[in-house]
Amino acid sequence: MRPGPASGGTWKNARVPTCLILLAPSANHVYAGQAPALSAAEIALTCPGVQDVRQTTVAGIDYLELDVDELSEPRLEALSRASASLACFAREGDLLRPVALPATDLVDDDLVTIPKYQGKTNEQFTRLLVNVTLSALRSSPAARRDSGERLSVLDPMCGRGTTLTTCWLAGHNGFGVEDDTRAVEAMAAHLSTWLRRKRLKHTARTSKVRREGRAIGQRFDAELRLPGAEPLTIGVFTGDTRDSASLWGRRTFDAIVTDAPYGVVHGSHTGSGKDRSPAALLAEALPVWAGQLRRGGALGLSWNTHGLAREDLLAMFVKAGLEPLDGAEWSRFSHRVDSSIQRDLAVAVKA
Repeated sequence: MRPGPASGGTWKNARVPTCLILLAPSANHVYAGQAPALSAAEIALTCPGVQDVRQTTVAGIDYLELDVDELSEPRLEALSRASASLACFAREGDLLRPVALPATDLVDDDLVTIPKYQGKTNEQFTRLLVNVTLSALRSSPAARRDSGERLSVLDPMCGRGTTLTTCWLAGHNGFGVEDDTRAVEAMAAHLSTWLRRKRLKHTARTSKVRREGRAIGQRFDAELRLPGAEPLTIGVFTGDTRDSASLWGRRTFDAIVTDAPYGVVHGSHTGSGKDRSPAALLAEALPVWAGQLRRGGALGLSWNTHGLAREDLLAMFVKAGLEPLDGAEWSRFSHRVDSSIQRDLAVAVKA
């Protein structure tokens, strides 16, 4: 779990004109250079009562600076959940006073960071995408967390499950669909091994899925039972994302969060074979996913803008019956991944 500062009070209900956030380093140096701007945009959306988030440097160290009237418990929890937050300080003239961030991860974050493979989405960005998507829910995630209710998040192109395990960190149930059987098997092996090594009470199993008397794929299910809390679950079907609704039946989800194929390491498949652009796949899949969202639910999608313009994707959202969120605060997430990938994210809600 990400640690808070070693000293300092929680500063509940104390007036703190300026707050500084020290960002955690990223193993990916390209992402690390863009993390301050991305984290500033994330905090502005996900932290209640915070609007003006800016980059600043103190004694050669980069921070995010924000003006707040108080560092209340909900605000500290929101700052702690931010994808790159490492430590928090109250600025008093030339001095920085440590402010303890509450531990918000439900399980150890090595669940997400241990797997290493080509094409894996950066863990910090996955957390950012989940946070930003859930901030758009019409029903308050914080209120539902306080009541002990788990949110249900679907990743219909889940790969090896980075989004799903990130949901476990945040206390949400994760569900998925993935057409690469080997990816699902790798995810199942990692999660099963991790649960055993952590000596956590759990069940994990892979079963064959049969429909109308014939095998159509596999399903992996895991349940983690933590003391005094509702169990955390993960469930994944092997299959085509366009069949997600038929695989999951009548089940609906609070949010859908997915990192679309980039057409470089990741490919997308249509009826005619591999398509280097995700546009054709998304045009077919978005109406299916929209039907799996609960009313008031949110869909968050990241994609390579070299293959699909933002305005075209937002038009697809509208055609699927979703309401895209497109103010200035939602347009600050475009960033370079490599020479062939300029990644952005977009969020839409089901009215």
